[in-house]
Amino acid sequence: MPEPFVAYLRVYEPLSSFESPLREEVEAAVERGSVDPFDAGLWEQHLWLRSQLAAPPRLLPGENADGEVQGVGGVLVLDPKEVPTAPAATVGPGPLVCPLDVRGRAAAALVGFLGDADVPLRTAALPESVEKARTRAGAVVSELGGDAVHVLSSTWTVPLPWFVVVDPTERCVFTEPERRRVCWRVAMADARRRVARAHSVSQQSIGEDGPTRILKETGRWLERFHPHSAVELDYGGLVQLMTQDDLDADTSAEDVHAIVDAMEADDAEEVGTRYEQLRDFWSEFASREHHN
Repeated sequence: MPEPFVAYLRVYEPLSSFESPLREEVEAAVERGSVDPFDAGLWEQHLWLRSQLAAPPRLLPGENADGEVQGVGGVLVLDPKEVPTAPAATVGPGPLVCPLDVRGRAAAALVGFLGDADVPLRTAALPESVEKARTRAGAVVSELGGDAVHVLSSTWTVPLPWFVVVDPTERCVFTEPERRRVCWRVAMADARRRVARAHSVSQQSIGEDGPTRILKETGRWLERFHPHSAVELDYGGLVQLMTQDDLDADTSAEDVHAIVDAMEADDAEEVGTRYEQLRDFWSEFASREHHN
């Protein structure tokens, strides 16, 4: 079974920054063993499949039959030494931990699905009535309160504003058979600074909609975490769609940063050229969703 075609933007917080009782749950999850980052998508997929094969099926992964949460679930762990930092940025102390928050993320996705999907699809996909599912999913989202999920995800493509977060030169590429991965890691302080600058430039150049809105939402999301956290952009399962030639030709991060610089300099020609490169590269992968 292939890994889901999903890309991720993740935050890893210092374990010491979590408050009780969540801290004890996260510590226990770390002691049980972290999820292999190469297999994170498959781990989440298997968790969901187990929830659907249970008797009775669970509406959300990570729940028991009564809808009660079953612990913090899986976590990813990162050593601060694996995070490139600018001189003024601090990451740690370690370990840095990213709870996968699958139940909360699934509830938020379900709310969106119930609002967008056609009636026959909703009926076929749900183990219970639409109204009951909407009520339960909404309640789980409300439980998050002021807490933010540590993972954002995108299917079939990477939202271009996400590339603002990273340093284009710090890309990590793993190309071993069955262990392919593309990711960037960055200190939270650097990520916030880059997003704030890009948002200001985009707002002045193209207004409040489109990329500007995504940058604003991303900045607000990052502000909800510990300032000494790390941020990771991971192509996840999308790398399965890419050949080695694709990876060699991928200049997405460089192009997005160049677009921000060109917008600041009012260089419309450079903006257009870079955007066309991005469109040509990513449209091939995004189009596969329509044939799936």
